[in-house]
Amino acid sequence: MTTIQVVKAFTNELFEALRYGKAVDSTVAVSLSFARGRALFTVFIVSVLFGGLFFVIWMGAWLLSKGDMDAGQLVSFVVYTAVIGGAIAGLGNFYTELVGAIGATERIREILEEKSEVSMPVSSDGLMLSHAIYSGKRLEGRIEFKDVHFNYPTREDVKVLKGINLIVGAGEKVALVGPSGAGKSTVIQLLLKFYGIKEGDVTVDGQSIYAMNTTDYRQNIALVPQEVLLFGGTIRENILYGKPDADESEILEAARQANALEFIERFPDGLDTVVGERGVKLSGGQRQRIAIARAILKDPAILLLDEATSSLDAESEKVVQEALDKLMEGRTSIIIAHRLATVRNVDKICVLDGGQIVESGTHEELSTLADGLYNSLSKLQFQHA
Repeated sequence: MTTIQVVKAFTNELFEALRYGKAVDSTVAVSLSFARGRALFTVFIVSVLFGGLFFVIWMGAWLLSKGDMDAGQLVSFVVYTAVIGGAIAGLGNFYTELVGAIGATERIREILEEKSEVSMPVSSDGLMLSHAIYSGKRLEGRIEFKDVHFNYPTREDVKVLKGINLIVGAGEKVALVGPSGAGKSTVIQLLLKFYGIKEGDVTVDGQSIYAMNTTDYRQNIALVPQEVLLFGGTIRENILYGKPDADESEILEAARQANALEFIERFPDGLDTVVGERGVKLSGGQRQRIAIARAILKDPAILLLDEATSSLDAESEKVVQEALDKLMEGRTSIIIAHRLATVRNVDKICVLDGGQIVESGTHEELSTLADGLYNSLSKLQFQHA
């Protein structure tokens, strides 16, 4: 579940659906193999049971012929033994399977009744089509939040955003700063359509994002989060997540621009190096540059950076920041940052506090506000730097 935001942000629902289908087919094959083995075992047990029963009948008949047992006793013994033995043997297994089937059926029905966020393209024969079917119009990237009020569905009583108004021009770089819990990450999640809103609207190029096709819309957005989630597989596969049909030259160019090609080439297997589950075999800076490379490969109109360098050491941060600077060129960029030194050169800084934008301007303008929140945060950070 932790990778669901990455899947949605890169509009790879179809890719994951196809991969899930292959996994299901594999699971069905294993289940059928297990069922055949269980059936053979059941045949063996039944054969032994009936063999034993026939032996009892034969032995009873022999005793009956000698006069040691009468016919009624033999019939009663055989019938009671068969009924009781069969019932006891099958009761436990039958009950377990019945309860498991009922529980699984209820969960499957819940999933099937959920409304799908995106629609998978299918051909006339019912097969899902390739990723190339998605070919929406490229956006310019002008973003506007219009009096947006928002609270998370699980916390109806807590207002996270309280009338946000924000305009980001096409190609502009805007930073969102402020204390934890101010609503910075919520702005990005709303922009990605991870949640709906009840009051206000979010528009891109003058059109409400909730009126746009979700897949076509998200094709224009790339996300570089603080905690990069790489998929278990190779570096090549993780970079290709930004554009599954890219060729080798495009992958290498994306890695070069992300300042990742140097460390990739140092690995014996290069792009085919396995990163491990969640990328555990790579350092934080390396994982971050892989995420930047897949964002470069996607070539988005809108770039979202969620504290992309906050968890890195100084040396890694410098390399990653250089890659981010290349990535942001010519794109509408929204940057969430706690380290104010990384956002000094953006076009506009918006300071959020308590779900509202309390200050807005350039670094120089905000630094002149003696009692301003940005000035306080700036002094606090740079004094301890």
